[in-house]
Amino acid sequence: MSQTIAALSTAPGGAIGIIRLSGADAGALLRAVFTPAGGGDLVPRMLTYGTLTVRGRVIDRPMAVWFPAPATYTGEPMAEIHCHGSSAVLTETLTALFALGARQAGPGEFTRRAFLNGKLDLFAAEAVNDLVCARSPQAAANAVAQLGGHISHEFTDLRQRLIGLCAQFLAVIDYPDEDIDDLPRDEIARTLTDAAARLDGLRESYERGRALREGLPCAIIGRPNAGKSTLLNALLGYDRAIVTDIAGTTRDTVEETMRLGALVLRLQDTAGLRQTDDPVERIGVERAMAAVADARENGVVIAVFDGAKPLTDEDRFVIEQARGARRSVAVRNKADLGAGFAPEALEPDFGAVVALSAKARTGLDSLTNALTAMTGLADLPADGGLITNARQADILYRTAQALTRARDMLAAGMTPDAVVSDIEEAVEALGGLTGASAREDIVDHIFANFCVGK
Repeated sequence: MSQTIAALSTAPGGAIGIIRLSGADAGALLRAVFTPAGGGDLVPRMLTYGTLTVRGRVIDRPMAVWFPAPATYTGEPMAEIHCHGSSAVLTETLTALFALGARQAGPGEFTRRAFLNGKLDLFAAEAVNDLVCARSPQAAANAVAQLGGHISHEFTDLRQRLIGLCAQFLAVIDYPDEDIDDLPRDEIARTLTDAAARLDGLRESYERGRALREGLPCAIIGRPNAGKSTLLNALLGYDRAIVTDIAGTTRDTVEETMRLGALVLRLQDTAGLRQTDDPVERIGVERAMAAVADARENGVVIAVFDGAKPLTDEDRFVIEQARGARRSVAVRNKADLGAGFAPEALEPDFGAVVALSAKARTGLDSLTNALTAMTGLADLPADGGLITNARQADILYRTAQALTRARDMLAAGMTPDAVVSDIEEAVEALGGLTGASAREDIVDHIFANFCVGK
């Protein structure tokens, strides 16, 4: 970590581009290219207006700031140059900094240095990435709360309590002749039970956390001309898919991401489900079936029906494909044209049945409300209590399982060494969650998923 790193920390193409530096030479490198307009030196933590000079030529008049260690994001001296967003200016500036001895930062290297310097634990570091990738205010609120450390502190406190239990057990085992008080078994069992229940509760939040972070795959299915593409366009608010009266217009899946309140949906408008001899349309139907399979297991299936006409054999085929989905909504489209069948015909096979007119864009709120309710994101607490990635969920599961085994062994009257073995396993697993005992390859994998500049 000795070498100073530099990177663009803002997305290309914006009005302002921020170049970030971290390392022992951050201040010296900044002063080599930036001169305050009023003369004198930079004041720590104060944005200063001045000139940016590369190879003896002024290329911008930006703002810059220097942060002395250790009160910085990474724990090292840091600096930032707030340039105009010109790619030429940003590229020239970075090239000059590299020529002066800095090197290009790797993915997540700023946050990795913060972790290694004790500014963040691993759980909070992952929350930084969640915050950068947040697609909704609720996702951002969950990430900020986790970054604040409330849940991390809970994990750390629990780990310390378990370490204390291990120490007590080992003291009794190793020094049987000493007058060491053994902890009451009912008190130990209660501690293990409460801890396992809390960890299980957090792990069970993973499904909602992943939906909040990544969005849910959502397959819009139905027979040809039921109004699938029209519904997609209505939800997006613009004409993304081609809509005609010709059956089979949609030959491929059309994918778009949209936000409905706390819910992020990865919408897939699919080809109409029917038997066809057209080889191109048949490929579209096969892709539609693949989208349905994914959404049925991991997301939401929206089955669209022409509500102004009686149900057909093709409609019944659609119902069959949606049956068994974890989350499903039946849409009786074209509600403004009258009712061709009763909603009771669909209710046994779907989690919700709504009526709307995609063409007139009326009744969409009923669909939004049904989708939000069935994902459990309607009343999301902003306390950071949603687990958002599989690594965290797996650790919580393994920790809770180890604690449950320890409790059961204790209840069965097993010897202390058998009980303490499972508690030690839980301690090791929790250390991987916060980074207290995380392997280097796991840490490498986590930060490889960050963007450069963060």
